[in-house]
Parts: sequence; structure tokens; C-alpha cells
Amino acid sequence: MPQTAHISTPLGIVQIVGDDAGIQKIGFIDDITTISREIPPEIQSCATQIEEYFNKKRTIFDFKITPKGTNFQQKVWADLVNVPFGKTESYLTMSRRYGDPKAIRAVASANGKNPIAIVIPCHRIIGSDGSLTGYAGGLWRKKWLLDFERGEGQGSLF
Repeated sequence: MPQTAHISTPLGIVQIVGDDAGIQKIGFIDDITTISREIPPEIQSCATQIEEYFNKKRTIFDFKITPKGTNFQQKVWADLVNVPFGKTESYLTMSRRYGDPKAIRAVASANGKNPIAIVIPCHRIIGSDGSLTGYAGGLWRKKWLLDFERGEGQGSLF
């Protein structure tokens, strides 16, 4: 049975859902303000590593993830993990890698359905012109994460 915890981050509350098989969800929650007092053992490593990330002590995650999605979504999410910390890539570059520049909407859609924020770094995918486009957690969080990973202070909120 999946376990859930809510942890505090500089970007608000993050919900973690997982079980012994791995983490299924990491997402920003705007309507919950209660932080978990205890983290279930099944998701403790994830919670610790997310905290290390925000404390600039981690750039790579090593806990098991088990996101649920279509074969195409799984392919895109597996590709996203290869975008290095502090770097960005465009939706168009990704779609070209799949052999079809017209697949850009499908790539963007798969990015938008990513259930494991931060760890599957969909925030590192930007428009071809360098613009910040789409982020399920809100564009302000995407900008903050990109600034944070580039070493531009703690990330700015505006």
C-alpha cells in the first residue's frame, strides 16, 4: 500500500507517494499546509534526498522510482533524467531525438504529465527560443528551480 508524506521546501509543500517498490509521485501541493511529523520508511530516502537537493548537497537522486504512464511517457521521462543538473534542453530537441520534430506536442504533453517533479527534471525543458513554457508546478517554480540549479542565489521568486 502506498505511503504519503508532506515535506516543506523553499517552493512550498511537496507530497511524496511511494511504497517498497519505489516512488510513484513527487508533486507540489498548494492546498495542504500540514507537514508530516513522521516519514514512512518506504519514502524516507526520497524525503532525505529532496531535502539534500534543496540544501545544495545533492544533484543526482538514487532511490527507485516507479512512475505510472504510457510507453511514450515512460520513454520521455527516462530521457529527462539524462538532462544534466544546471542545464536545459528544448522540447524541439527532444522531439527530434525521437525522429519526428512534429512530435513536439506529444513530448510537451508527456512532460506535463510527469508525476515525479524535480527527480525527473521536466523543469529543465524550455522553449526553442529559451522561453519558460509550461510547468505543472507553476512557471514561477520552474524559474526558481532553473536559477537555483545554475547557482544564481537561492533562486528568485520573481
